[in-house]
Amino acid sequence: MATNIAFIGLGHMGGYMAANLVKAGHNVLGFDLSEPAIAAAKNAGVPIAESGAQAAANAEVVITMLPAGRHVIGALEGPDGLLAAAPKGTLFLECSTIAVDDARTVHQLLGEAGHRGVDAPVSGGTTGAENGTLTFMVGGSDEDFAAAEVIFQDMGKRIVHCGGPGAGQAAKVCNNMILGVSMIAVSEAFVLGESLGLSNEALFDVASAATGQCWALTTNCPVPGPVPTSPANRDFQPGFAGALMAKDLGLAAEAVNSSGVKAQLGLVAEKIYRDFAAGSGAGKDFSGIIEEIRAASSGA
Repeated sequence: MATNIAFIGLGHMGGYMAANLVKAGHNVLGFDLSEPAIAAAKNAGVPIAESGAQAAANAEVVITMLPAGRHVIGALEGPDGLLAAAPKGTLFLECSTIAVDDARTVHQLLGEAGHRGVDAPVSGGTTGAENGTLTFMVGGSDEDFAAAEVIFQDMGKRIVHCGGPGAGQAAKVCNNMILGVSMIAVSEAFVLGESLGLSNEALFDVASAATGQCWALTTNCPVPGPVPTSPANRDFQPGFAGALMAKDLGLAAEAVNSSGVKAQLGLVAEKIYRDFAAGSGAGKDFSGIIEEIRAASSGA
């Protein structure tokens, strides 16, 4: 069944997601402040509105995919914001990765304006966005989740209801804290193996079938060869950029500090990736952290 959808934020992820909704037969109107993003979305078949408010004016569903919480809240509020423009009772799907507290603020703003919605950050990178195989981690009521799920199915492969408002963002920051820590550990292990005269292929063959097995090793392996599709074989062209990992670990660190949890490795990983993104790693895949570890190692 075709749905009128406003899609706000047509960047590397959002553009593919909006295009998949068009392919699924929905009536999509997209908007972005970036001219290159608008051009790419147009080329993919996404109709473009003159403003976010125009896109939302006749929408049944509004999807936001923006860089940070301040951008999401800014797009919602004000006389020309999405909350005022959308018809009462519109379903908002907030798919950006933002702080848990910001997600809860968004839920509050939606309710006060007579709308409903879910927080639903995604996992799967640009490849998952393009192929429609994303994972959605969803926070919201059972009723709103049920309404949103049918839309998510046209953009993703796995949709998980994580709990109430903010639970989707909580799941995302916890998952990416695991990912960031594990990629650093995998990269350190390969550099250590190299220093001990162990080939990368031998270490991969052992660890991928033993207790060291993890996604950072078997799918996004940080050395070229063992996993031909990993970014390491393409000079670390990003599937998930170092700058995005630094951002997500910053959100995780914020949650750690506010909750009082003693998450030492998560905070160390945040510092490592923050430095990586501030240097050469912002536009590289996050698995490129192995180059920093190798360069800093004695005898490298």
